[in-house]
Amino acid sequence: MVIMPETSGWAGVETPLGPVWVQAAETGIRAVRLEPPGPGGQTVLPLARQACAAIAAWLRGGEWPRDLPLAPEGTPFQLRVWRALCEIPPGRTLTYGELARRLETSPRAVGGACRANPVPLLIPCHRVVARNGLGGFAGRRQGAWTDLKARLLAHERKQPT
Repeated sequence: MVIMPETSGWAGVETPLGPVWVQAAETGIRAVRLEPPGPGGQTVLPLARQACAAIAAWLRGGEWPRDLPLAPEGTPFQLRVWRALCEIPPGRTLTYGELARRLETSPRAVGGACRANPVPLLIPCHRVVARNGLGGFAGRRQGAWTDLKARLLAHERKQPT
């Protein structure tokens, strides 16, 4: 495992999917980035380093890190969707429509909450797919981000549950 130089309150680690950056607060993980973070000036907390190690281990074949404390900021609706995302087991998917029916909302609203997810990988928005295909990832519908979503789903299908 290669730990990236810490910067601006973010701990980073190189993974098979590329670098992953994690920011934590005393209450839990605040953000996960798959691109280098911008300036922030905060102290890196041990929880951020722990999350980096857990994510790297998962992406190298270990278990999905389900027990890390999460503390994302969002609207009450977004938090509700994100909690529901955490209930989707690794290796499984739901469509935006299926999740919307469970939450009594619209698929578009679920997609918006997924797009706003500040903790991808740990809040597994990649497990929500379109009815007729992969759907988007991180607000993008094609290119490197959807390729990354496909790789995450393929990785999870190979893992023991």
